[in-house]
Amino acid sequence: MFGKRQRQAEVPPSVPQPAARIAPRVAARPPQPDPAPLLRAQEFESLRRAVFAALIDTIDMKRIGQEDNDVARREIGFLVADILAAKKAVMTAAEQDVLLTDLLNDILGFGPLEPLLARDDIADIMVNGCRPIMIEVKGKLVETEIRFRDETQLLNICQRIVSQVGRRVDESSPICDARLADGSRVNVIAPPLSIDGTTLTIRKFKKDKLTLDQLVTFGSITAEGAELLRIIGRVRCNVLISGGTGSGKTTLLNCMTFAIDRTERIVTCEDAAELQLQQPHVVRLETRPKNLEGEGEVTMRDLVKNCLRMRPERIIVGEVRGAEAIDLLQAMNTGHDGSMGTVHANSPREALQRLETMITMGGSTLPPRTLREMIAGSVDVVVQASRMRDGSRKITHITEVLGMEGEVIITQDLFLYDIEGEDAQGHILGRHRTTGVGRPGFWDRARYFGEARNLTAAIEAAERAPGARA
Repeated sequence: MFGKRQRQAEVPPSVPQPAARIAPRVAARPPQPDPAPLLRAQEFESLRRAVFAALIDTIDMKRIGQEDNDVARREIGFLVADILAAKKAVMTAAEQDVLLTDLLNDILGFGPLEPLLARDDIADIMVNGCRPIMIEVKGKLVETEIRFRDETQLLNICQRIVSQVGRRVDESSPICDARLADGSRVNVIAPPLSIDGTTLTIRKFKKDKLTLDQLVTFGSITAEGAELLRIIGRVRCNVLISGGTGSGKTTLLNCMTFAIDRTERIVTCEDAAELQLQQPHVVRLETRPKNLEGEGEVTMRDLVKNCLRMRPERIIVGEVRGAEAIDLLQAMNTGHDGSMGTVHANSPREALQRLETMITMGGSTLPPRTLREMIAGSVDVVVQASRMRDGSRKITHITEVLGMEGEVIITQDLFLYDIEGEDAQGHILGRHRTTGVGRPGFWDRARYFGEARNLTAAIEAAERAPGARA
């Protein structure tokens, strides 16, 4: 018996033991989430709604809106404290601060948008219903953790934004363009057109107005190219700035207007006033939609026609998108040199074609050759802005319009941007180069304004720059 037990003990450990002797493994239970934070968040939201409802019943919104902002904030703060005391709500000091900030933003500001509007690094804010808000930072779209609580809050904020410029948004008028006090452009589309909830898009403007020198710092153009653009603006060339959505057309237009003489009278025409001209003699005009009775609309064409009677020296159209194109061309061709406008197009050649198409769709019966002759005789320079796939913005073409050859408009590139590849981080690598045109077609105009020497120096400097010639 002893020998048998000894032999069993000497069995090598590599031999598997009987299954009955192996202890079964018990799967570890995943850690369960603590329900306390979720319940507390639900309680906080319920309390916030109750306080907001009581606050709306208590205060006079019209009077609050007319008071100084600091006074209104103090008054609302006292009322919130009284309401919380009446409800015997138990809250920490930090929770009270958060609650008061949310209520102030809802009543006096733009709700969840307030922290985003305060950031100067954001170019666009995109609200798609009650889903997380998207923003554009450095040319890239980023999803935030901020969202509207419900459709009612979102629509109320949209209504507050558009009411500042005397407009409205509702089921009877579901599309609206407006602007914020700082000039940021706003577009709202409400149900039933927007199926998944109200859509709000805000194109923000930087508080510090950009200049051509800053565009050089950002790598959008070289110093020589910026000097060329400055001269083009200075010598009153008629300029068309072309580019896709978000390519920086309006920013570039603002930068080029810095070259305009401060004594000139400028009239701007826009759908939503967003240009930020620095000259002292600027008249800003803005279109107006129809009222509730379907009357009172003032179109872009109405503005362009009217500004011709206002003795302008330059006419600037924020965006050419319709029949007003022919009125702008006529203005450019009848003594209003130095006029400017932007158009959606992917190349200078396409920009000129777009002008022809818009005029034709506006009801013009002029023959195509006549239209092209009008375009060639009116537009002097087309500047192309592009947003690259890495989010950077570049000025890819500075192209002058020389005239007609047969049925075709003749153009000549002065400055180009060539893409050469990308680095390990996916950033576009390229270079701006001159095309070797020694004397542009507007050289005589530059000589008339005393800029011929500067123009020649800028072109020669561009040709001497390393890698500047093809």
